[in-house]
Amino acid sequence: MSPESVVRDAYSPVPELNLLKEFLDRSGDHLGAIGFELFDWNDDLDWFCGAAPDAYLDRLIPFAYATSSGSYYALWRCDDRSDLATLPVVFFGDEGDLRIEAADLRELFQLLGAAPDPEELDDLFDTDDPEGREDRERFDVTLAEYQAWLRREFGLAPLDADEQRVGMHTLRFTHWIAEFADEGLLRHVTRTLGVQQG
Repeated sequence: MSPESVVRDAYSPVPELNLLKEFLDRSGDHLGAIGFELFDWNDDLDWFCGAAPDAYLDRLIPFAYATSSGSYYALWRCDDRSDLATLPVVFFGDEGDLRIEAADLRELFQLLGAAPDPEELDDLFDTDDPEGREDRERFDVTLAEYQAWLRREFGLAPLDADEQRVGMHTLRFTHWIAEFADEGLLRHVTRTLGVQQG
């Protein structure tokens, strides 16, 4: 197979995401249990952001559901760098939540590898039910497989949310929105990001 056909047949132009897609296709989907699901690369943003201005949409690359309720992740083109994997990852919540989730794709992968809180696992799996116990056991196995994949492919360990490196990106994201947003959009963004509006 020629290099050109490999690129053409790849899930995306981002090698890190292609590796993740291969892992999920091969190993099962513990990430699906917590709502994470890759969707078609470069999918149409209209159904995500409605009537948002083009200046907003043109800088966002949605690539995955973040929760089973419809929240999603998008790469933010904060500049014109060619390595898309190093772009910040933005979380868009189905109830209007908005935050910089990770400094780059690899940090997002680390966050996905962290074990959920016990309370969250109790909500996900009914261990009083035999099927629920089986699902929980399968989750534990595939989480360990994902953590091993993370170490093998990137030399990384899981990361807890309080270890994120997103502060600078949050402020920069707000400043970018302020360049074109109307008052309502800017007010929503600054409120959800917890940034004081100047």
